[in-house]
Amino acid sequence: MPDEELDLVEMEDDEGGSVTLRVERYFFYNGDEYVLLSDDIEGNKPEGDITRYVMKVVPLPEEGEDMEEFVPVEDELMERLVKAARVTFGNGGEEEE
Repeated sequence: MPDEELDLVEMEDDEGGSVTLRVERYFFYNGDEYVLLSDDIEGNKPEGDITRYVMKVVPLPEEGEDMEEFVPVEDELMERLVKAARVTFGNGGEEEE
């Protein structure tokens, strides 16, 4: 990824601390948009050490800008999303949040 600009987001973890995640890709499932996030910021962690998260994309109407929020999904839906991500992107939906 030398010439690509990384799409990074800063989020709050369960303990209230800050965590930076990389947007791997967006995808649609049953008409809703989701995002696959990863803690592999520079893209060089071994596959077994990468934690991935799937979250729902919710557009936020802002003046003149396309803003969005990533929100957690229910456990039952998460299982289906992880399966969909694995089928679509290979091993790209290993972990859940």
